Amino acid sequence: MAFDLKKEEDVKDFIQNLGIEYRLGCYNEKNPEACHLLGDYLEAIKKDFERAGKVYRSNCDDYKFHKSCHKFANYQLLGRGCKQDEKSAFTYYDKACGLGNSDSCFNLGLICSSKTFEAAQPQNYTLGLKYLDKACTMGHAGACYHAGALHILGTTDKTVPQDMKKAFEYSIKGCDLGNMYACANASQMYLKGEGVEKDDKKAQEYKAKALDFQDQYKHQFQIEFQQGLQEK
Repeated sequence: MAFDLKKEEDVKDFIQNLGIEYRLGCYNEKNPEACHLLGDYLEAIKKDFERAGKVYRSNCDDYKFHKSCHKFANYQLLGRGCKQDEKSAFTYYDKACGLGNSDSCFNLGLICSSKTFEAAQPQNYTLGLKYLDKACTMGHAGACYHAGALHILGTTDKTVPQDMKKAFEYSIKGCDLGNMYACANASQMYLKGEGVEKDDKKAQEYKAKALDFQDQYKHQFQIEFQQGLQEK
């Protein structure tokens, strides 16, 4: 059946059929991808966060689908469609991280490095760095930046000592993955000769990269902002 998505009735039918398709794929075919899409459908289209959360949790527990584990962890952390439970959020982030979800590994790194989520995990910089390192290794630019930042300053409890060489390595990787703050840190380290041999040319190169990423971010933000205004 062909849909004319310029017609309101056809759009409604298309969306309704999507829901049916995802339910069949999830409950009849036992397809984890379809189950996750069903959760996204309930979340984004139906705004039924309680049911979406149940679908994500089931898909995580039954099929070990890391994206659903991550989504349910977010729900638990924020209390979205359910009672807030930071310990449960930590457990599901850990599941997702173990299944290869870099965003969950990154979130665990931030949780462990902060005092904000003591109910989930007492502050533990060593554990936090372990998760950040794992996420960075998996290609998460933000994790590389934060791991580098921990080594630039060192932690107050001295469990992570200042180590400019490691900070430089993390910053370079974070920059290569597209994090402008990591590029800025790499530029400063080249400029001052901290963690790497002083090199003014390289310092300027990484400064230019940081500014380029900044411009890209501003441009993307402007596009998204304009689109948002048009939708209103």
